[in-house]
Amino acid sequence: MQIEISKVELRNLRIEDYKQLKLSMQHAYHDMDEPYWGEKDIERLLKMFPEGQLVVLVDGKVVGSALSLIVDYKKATSNHTYEKITGNYSFDTHDYDGEVLYGIDVFIDPEYRGLRLGRRLYDARKELCEQLNLKSIIFAGRIPNYTDHSKEYTPKEYIEKVRLKEVHDPVLSFQLSNDFHVIRVMRNYLEGDKSSQEYAVLMEWNNIYYDKSPKLINARKSVVRLGLVQWQMRPLANVEALFEQAEFFIDAVSGYGSDFALFPELFVAPLMADFNHLTEADAIREIARYCEPIRKRFQEMAISYNINIITGSMPMVEDGNLYNVGFLCKRDGTSEMYRKIHITPNEIHYWGMKGGSEIQTFDTDCGKIGIMVCYDVEFPELSRLMADEGMEILFVPFLTDTQNGYTRVKHCAQARAIENECYVAIAGCVGNLPGVNNMDIQYAQTAVFTPSDFAFPSNGIKAEATPNTEMTLIVDIDLDLLKELHEYGSVRILKDRRDDLYRIKKISPAKAQETPSNTASNKKQPVK
Repeated sequence: MQIEISKVELRNLRIEDYKQLKLSMQHAYHDMDEPYWGEKDIERLLKMFPEGQLVVLVDGKVVGSALSLIVDYKKATSNHTYEKITGNYSFDTHDYDGEVLYGIDVFIDPEYRGLRLGRRLYDARKELCEQLNLKSIIFAGRIPNYTDHSKEYTPKEYIEKVRLKEVHDPVLSFQLSNDFHVIRVMRNYLEGDKSSQEYAVLMEWNNIYYDKSPKLINARKSVVRLGLVQWQMRPLANVEALFEQAEFFIDAVSGYGSDFALFPELFVAPLMADFNHLTEADAIREIARYCEPIRKRFQEMAISYNINIITGSMPMVEDGNLYNVGFLCKRDGTSEMYRKIHITPNEIHYWGMKGGSEIQTFDTDCGKIGIMVCYDVEFPELSRLMADEGMEILFVPFLTDTQNGYTRVKHCAQARAIENECYVAIAGCVGNLPGVNNMDIQYAQTAVFTPSDFAFPSNGIKAEATPNTEMTLIVDIDLDLLKELHEYGSVRILKDRRDDLYRIKKISPAKAQETPSNTASNKKQPVK
């Protein structure tokens, strides 16, 4: 039926709406005995929880409504009847300290169906759930078409047929399309619901913004600012000159309110110039003695500039083995180490470097992050394991000597952002070091990559620096967009994995050492 409409309004229910509300309920529930709430019931509901009662009006006429309570999560998810969950229709089960917005009614006058007015009511409910910081919306939905299929299917089979769109149910099909999932089938839920044969489907919508313990201070940030350093390789007189240059950049990015500063891989390489008379392997071991002083100084700067610093990477000797390591220096005064896991053939051949054996994520005041050094980003298993632990931002300090090496890093980093539904920030070194063997030329373009969906840039690139130019890149990223992507994205890569067919898992470092790894070729190749 075509209806000429001048105005649609959605607002909170008022007691003066009652007569129209009653009439619309009678039309919507024409197959039920006494299908409406009494005026005193509505008056009581409005006194208890006015913000939870919604109506939609067409040209000033009430044509639909959504009525709700706040209840305890255990009560909402346990087996119950409509009479029980409403406190014998008294609404005494309403509890402002509860975690769930429980839907006790939602309907649209049949004359106005097909206008997606029900979706407006559900969107408003979801918004209310988020505003009140409630865990979820739960309700027991009718299955009015079940009576036509009850001889063919059990309620469970009927639900599956509706889910696969082999059968249509006006209520259940609508709920499933609005991101509700089935918890269980309820028997004898609503007395007199003949169309559903008194069955109902308990359904839930999860509030992805729910915070169980909201903080008034030090709350988790939604928008995080990244400060990436595209570092110019230049001769340095000593380690103090390195600190002076690093502090310049830390001061700059923290001055813009950045939450993180990211330095490139092996940005300390200019210190090797003093040892150029030695072999490459001996020279890099010489500068490994600066590792702890660098960590200590960067930790001091993290505190004094109130910023989390990812120190890129540097050589470190431990038990006679040479590793490529870096530090996450947090602004709270703590620090954690990470090690490059995959070592390139060139690093093995010239330096005798060894790979680390721990895959880890890090908790910060801006969410959970991962850190992978250069070549590591070309191995998708690492970041997938990190994503399984809740990683939201992946930082990749890198060092590449040629454009083709950079291309590998760039495109693999972009792939990691898409497949793990996270942000990926990469930072590299530029310029030349003619006085340092095996570290003479560099190529880089620092960037931040995003997933690929409507809320993000169409090319998946949030920002890029100018290639081969020393500079900083300041970028804001919104972590809440990731939550929405995980639940409502055009595709949901993390959720849609077929764990019944394939999966990956970590191996403990002790067990990994028992398994012989493939030895790399000694053929000279680009650094990264």
